[in-house]
Amino acid sequence: MTLTATLSLASVLAEPARRYPTKTAVIEGDRRLTYAQTWDLARRYAGGLQARGVGAGDRVAIMAPNVIEFVLAYYGVQALGAVVIPVPTLLQPQEAAYLLENSGATLLLHHPALTDAARGAANSAGVEDASIVGFADDHEPVQTYTSRAPEDPAVIFYTSGTTGRPKGAVLTHLNLVLNATVNAFDCQDVRHDDITLGSLPLFHIFGQSVALNGVFRIGGTLVLQPRFDAAAAIDLMRRERITLFFGVPTMFVQLLHAAESATEELPQLRWTCSGGASLPVAVLEGFEHQFNAKIYEGYGLSETSPTATTNQPAFGTRAGTVGHPVWGTEAEIADPETPDRIELLPTGERGEVVLRGHHIFAGYLDNPEATAKVLQDGWFRTGDIGIKDSDGFISIVDRTKDLIIRGGFNVYPREVEETLSRHDAVAQVSVIGIPDAERGEEILAVVVPREGSEVDADELIAWSRERLGKHKYPRRVEIVHDLPLGPSHKVLKRVLRQQFT
Repeated sequence: MTLTATLSLASVLAEPARRYPTKTAVIEGDRRLTYAQTWDLARRYAGGLQARGVGAGDRVAIMAPNVIEFVLAYYGVQALGAVVIPVPTLLQPQEAAYLLENSGATLLLHHPALTDAARGAANSAGVEDASIVGFADDHEPVQTYTSRAPEDPAVIFYTSGTTGRPKGAVLTHLNLVLNATVNAFDCQDVRHDDITLGSLPLFHIFGQSVALNGVFRIGGTLVLQPRFDAAAAIDLMRRERITLFFGVPTMFVQLLHAAESATEELPQLRWTCSGGASLPVAVLEGFEHQFNAKIYEGYGLSETSPTATTNQPAFGTRAGTVGHPVWGTEAEIADPETPDRIELLPTGERGEVVLRGHHIFAGYLDNPEATAKVLQDGWFRTGDIGIKDSDGFISIVDRTKDLIIRGGFNVYPREVEETLSRHDAVAQVSVIGIPDAERGEEILAVVVPREGSEVDADELIAWSRERLGKHKYPRRVEIVHDLPLGPSHKVLKRVLRQQFT
């Protein structure tokens, strides 16, 4: 008989339940579960799924906010050897139905607050649905988790779909177990007694892999916030004595503004992590000053499980960069003008960020053509423009698709955003290119003013002209109350282009 290596993402919960059974694993409001309780309930969810005919390799969709039931269902699916399909809670029924159909899901577990949208999607896709709350009440727990091969799919994350239909990025047990392990043990100073605030959506790769799996991998405690609100997050940090916070830039902007009007002493965080999009240096500096807590900015995509690079104590930190590659991975800069092969560029040259290592996904579900475009010569093409300096720090300049070409000159929106974010009246800013008959594209800055401040468009244009090259400063400024955000709190530039073109 030949023995085959096995690995399961379910072990991320099963192991701390064995090692630290009485340790608090997850908190949501007044609800608290130990690791032993969490694993027992997750296995009961597996029992309930099994009773519905779900088995190894089947696909189960989960549509729920950051509640304990998401955690239980997530690991329950993994315990059966089935595959999780996270469904963002902000999707319209027809959008969610596409994910169900494309993934081949056989069941949709949903939160009662999302019943109408979930059932609409399930009915359209011809998929069974069930409430995630109380799902396992009448079921016995499975004895243990099902063995899986390291290369077997564990979770299929759907990309944001900024161009065309979303694609299903297939992440394996190896991808996610190693990424959680590296995040917990190699990248940062994460400790067994840390208490982490889980504000990032668990349906998103950042919240799921770094917060949920990473925290459980080291046996820490995760405090769930079902829906992010900056003032409520600060209160939760105080009440639960939060030590770590992971967030996207818009969260840090909102926390910084909430802190400026706070009447009580701010919570004592040990450190924080930003990812998902570029964090303006002005926001980083302001947050670190207000909260007296360092921000380690990192970088990754759904296709990279997600953490690929991050600022790390081992290498030092550098504001405005995303640090060094994490353990077991490589990051280089390639020529973006050779789309059919990888041609690495010398240190200091600007080009496309390419990655390789244990964190790279298995490919896009049932889409070999799209997979072949991004997986070449053992490298993953990110579509992001970056620079690697002589000290090994990676800087992300911008997304290739967000590049503005004005009169033949390349303009990278992030550089313009970094400058405008330092204006005293600017709270948030997003820079896009809009069609222009003479220049090809013109530069537009969409600005959210600081509370209590007013932004004069002409004054801001003149201010930026003094600080940016002649081809870089915005010729047009639009003032808005807020920026459109996606399910993972990223700014949706495609919506801004539609609105202002």
